[in-house]
Amino acid sequence: MSRFVAFVLFASCSCVVAAEPPVVPLWEKGPPGFESRKGETETRDRMNKDTGEYRVTNVHNPYVTVFLPTKEKATGAAVVVVPGGGHRELWVKHEGETVAQFLADRGIAAVVLRHRLAREKDSPYKIDVHALQDGQRALRLVRAKAKDWNVDPARVGMMGFSAGGEVVAMVCRKAEGGNPKADDPIDRESAVPAFQALVYSGPLGIRGEPVTKANTPPTWLLVGEDDGAAAWLVQHYRDAKAAGVPAELHIYAKAPHGFGYRPYKKTPQPFDAWPNRFVDFLGAQAMLKQP
Repeated sequence: MSRFVAFVLFASCSCVVAAEPPVVPLWEKGPPGFESRKGETETRDRMNKDTGEYRVTNVHNPYVTVFLPTKEKATGAAVVVVPGGGHRELWVKHEGETVAQFLADRGIAAVVLRHRLAREKDSPYKIDVHALQDGQRALRLVRAKAKDWNVDPARVGMMGFSAGGEVVAMVCRKAEGGNPKADDPIDRESAVPAFQALVYSGPLGIRGEPVTKANTPPTWLLVGEDDGAAAWLVQHYRDAKAAGVPAELHIYAKAPHGFGYRPYKKTPQPFDAWPNRFVDFLGAQAMLKQP
C-alpha cells in the first residue's frame, strides 16, 4: 500500500486520535552547567494500563508540557503545575496532566513541570539550587510566552503537590524578579508567583520560614485529614493570615496523602471535587478575566 493511499484511508476513518500536548524545554541548550546531559532520556515506568499513571525519573533536560485553553475560553490566568515524588521521581499524571487539562478546559493555561531530581540515586543536583532554579525558570518561560499563549503575565502562579509543593514554596520564599540586562530574554521575566497552591506539600520552604507579604502571594492550601502534612500547612495558613496574606485552607476528612486528581476513578470521593475549589479561589482573587 502506498503512503498516499494509507494516508487517505486513515484520514477517512471516523476515529480521532488526540494530539499530544506540546513540550517546551526550559533551556534550549540544556540547563546551565549541565548542558552535556541535555541528550539523556528520561525514564518512564510503573505504567498502569487502566489509568495510564506512570512515574518519571532521570530528568536532566527539564521541560514543561503545555495545556492551553482555546482563545475564546482563555481567562488570562496560568498555572505552573509541579508534580510530587519525594524529589526521587515525578508522578506526572494524577499530580500534573489531569490537573492541567482540568484547568485548560476552564480557560486557565497550565504547564506541567518536569524538574531535576535531587534525591534520585547518584544525583548531582540539590533541591534548593536546581529544583528551585527549574521552578523559577518555568515561571519566567510562561511569562515570556504570555502573548503567544493568551496569558496575562501578572496572573501567572504555581501549584505543587507534595515535594512539588516544596519547590513552589521555595520559589515564593526566593521572590526573585527578572534581570532586565540578561542576554536571555526569558531571564528578563519575573520569577515571583502571582499566587501559590500547596497540595499536601512537604515542609521545605514552609515549616519554620517567615511569612510576609513580600515572600508569600495569595495562598491556597489543600491537605487530607489523615496526612501528617496538615500540621505545617495549618500553621502556614495561620502565618499567612497573621501577615495579612489572602489565604484559603481545605482539609478533607479521611483523605490520605497523594490523592491528586483522578477523574477516571470508578468510585469518586468528596475530596475529588477539590479542583473546583481552586478555580473558585482564583476567581475570588480576581485572577480570572472572563472572555
